[in-house]
Amino acid sequence: MVLVICNLFCYLVEAVILWQYTSNLFIAKHQPQKRMYLLCILYILLFVAVLFDSKWLNAVLYLLANFIFLVTQFDLKWHLALFHSAILSAVMGMCELMVYSIIQYFTPHFLANIEFAYNAILFAIFSKITFFTIIYIIIQISDKKQNYNKKYDKSTLLLIFIPLTSVFIMVTFVRIIDDYTLSSFLNWMITLSAFLLLAINLLVFGINQYNQKKNLEFTEMQLLLQKESDAAKYYEMLRLAYENQRILIHDIKKHLHSINMLNEQKDHDKIAAYIQQLIQSSDLKATARLCDNAMLNSILSRYGKQCRENNIAFHVDIRSGTTDFISDNDLTSLFCNLLDNAFEACHQLSEAYIEITTTKKKKTPFVIITMINSCRNNPFSKQTGKLLTMKPHKNMHGFGIKSIQKTIRKYHGDMQMYYNEDTGTFHTIITLKQPQTS
Repeated sequence: MVLVICNLFCYLVEAVILWQYTSNLFIAKHQPQKRMYLLCILYILLFVAVLFDSKWLNAVLYLLANFIFLVTQFDLKWHLALFHSAILSAVMGMCELMVYSIIQYFTPHFLANIEFAYNAILFAIFSKITFFTIIYIIIQISDKKQNYNKKYDKSTLLLIFIPLTSVFIMVTFVRIIDDYTLSSFLNWMITLSAFLLLAINLLVFGINQYNQKKNLEFTEMQLLLQKESDAAKYYEMLRLAYENQRILIHDIKKHLHSINMLNEQKDHDKIAAYIQQLIQSSDLKATARLCDNAMLNSILSRYGKQCRENNIAFHVDIRSGTTDFISDNDLTSLFCNLLDNAFEACHQLSEAYIEITTTKKKKTPFVIITMINSCRNNPFSKQTGKLLTMKPHKNMHGFGIKSIQKTIRKYHGDMQMYYNEDTGTFHTIITLKQPQTS
């Protein structure tokens, strides 16, 4: 009866640990009530399987139950579900083996009397507390609520072999301890082996989490670079269109002479066709001139139009020659990300505005870019001092700032940001060093 109660207690604790582990790390596909029903059914079956008194059967069924729960209730591919099930099984097995070996080493007769209520309960509590502690540490050091399907890496299939092998070794050790009387030295060696197996599994889990995070960041950075490259090409097209417009305006006198010749010949049809051709020319479309840098002018014109459509005041003061030393790609990365962040902060605010200026310090190679934009709330975290985001996908945040910082480092510059509570404005001050010309 005592063993039945202890087994019931153990499976109850393991179910709670599995619930905490999955709820903190994975995105659920079903409501908590459905997940609870399935969890109860699976662990009741595990409890019934204990009656067969087979450690191998218990280990396999525990792994299978966790796998079924993960693959059916959470947004995980079966490979990742199997990997995390194996990790849980390996950690649980290592914890029990460590407690088993430690008790055997210090009190050899304790496990011989495991049928006693005190001994059985003490062993169960000791092993499950250890299991819960390690899983809690894993939860704290892991990324929370990530979509693992989007960052799935097939290398996880190879990593599954390590926890599965650990489970096999652990069950083998337990059978050896049960069937043979070991010396104190061998008990110590088995305990040390259990610690090392646990450390290996935790290391494998940590490496897998780190690699998945880095792969996601690399993919997002590649997408950001591709976006900036496409934007640079787009703005280059606008610059060429602006140049063609200037050429057309320069040649307008010649066009007027041609129209005058047709007029003297009384060829009204050709005059009408000529004028219509000029009017429909894309080179005559109005283009705002906000600065003397063609690429930056195209960027500012686009965001100026976007601000006007959203009732956001847009003020620009770009002093002549202050951005000529910045390449077109870097202009795109720097100003597009700055203006994207400013527009996001101003969007749907009444009387919002964005103000951007560039000036050059006299007798120095430094150019100062200042941007002020309306912002409803302080975007800095009070705990960490880091910028917060209102974007729905938190893991997608931060790459714009990283791109800005990368450009600033390229030009040996510096950036300062702060929020003015009195005026409700966010301030960005960037200093870039202009290369010296010989």
